[in-house]
This record gives sequence, structure tokens and C-alpha cells, in this order.
Amino acid sequence: MAYAYDPENIFARILRGEIPCDKVLESEHSLAFRDIAPQAPTHVLVIPKGPYVCFDHFANEASDAEIVDFTRTIGKVCAQEGVSPDADGGGYRMISNCGRDGVQDVPHLHVHVIGGKVLGRMLPGTKDHD
Repeated sequence: MAYAYDPENIFARILRGEIPCDKVLESEHSLAFRDIAPQAPTHVLVIPKGPYVCFDHFANEASDAEIVDFTRTIGKVCAQEGVSPDADGGGYRMISNCGRDGVQDVPHLHVHVIGGKVLGRMLPGTKDHD
């Protein structure tokens, strides 16, 4: 499958330094920054620095080094932000939207790490806790 990456998307522009961000963490292959419209006390976006549209694009075409770096960056963000259960946090939700049906607004892979409060179930009709 061919992925149509738009090099003018807002995250590409942030990576090029054209638009500022509230940086949380940066690594060789990833950047984490605070969402400009947070949905919870902790709402951090983690993006790869490479031109990947969505997760399956990234999983199929990124190098092993990029995949490991991105995954570890997400883990470090969770610990640093105090939402990881191991960090005495209450947990977090990780969301990555893909494509039209997934309601993806920016065509650059990004993961939302959201926490700091009880978030409720993602789907209606389910209980709030297991």
C-alpha cells in the first residue's frame, strides 16, 4: 500500500522547527510534546521523526531502531509524567487514530498519552472499571 505523506502537516512543521511546541522529551528518532488542547491533566503526543502516516505504515516500513526508540520514548513519557502504574500513577490511555474512519486529523503517526484522572470507558455501554 502506498501512503500519502504530506510534508506540510503540522507535525512535520514542528519537527522542522517552523512551529514551536511544549517539548516533554526528545530522542534520536522521536519527539514528545504537550497537546495544545489537553483532554486530561496529562496529554502528551509522541511522534516519530520519520515521515510515517499511521501506525501500520510505521510498523511495516520503519527501521528497527526507529521502532524501538518510539516504543521506549512512549514508556519514558509515561514514567516521566507519573501516569505509569509503576510510577504510583493511576494509569493512562494511549490512542492513535488512523485514516478517515479512525478520524485522523494529522497525517503523521502520533500517539496520545492521556492520564492524570479517571478517563471512563472508550465505548458507551461498558463499566468504568474491570
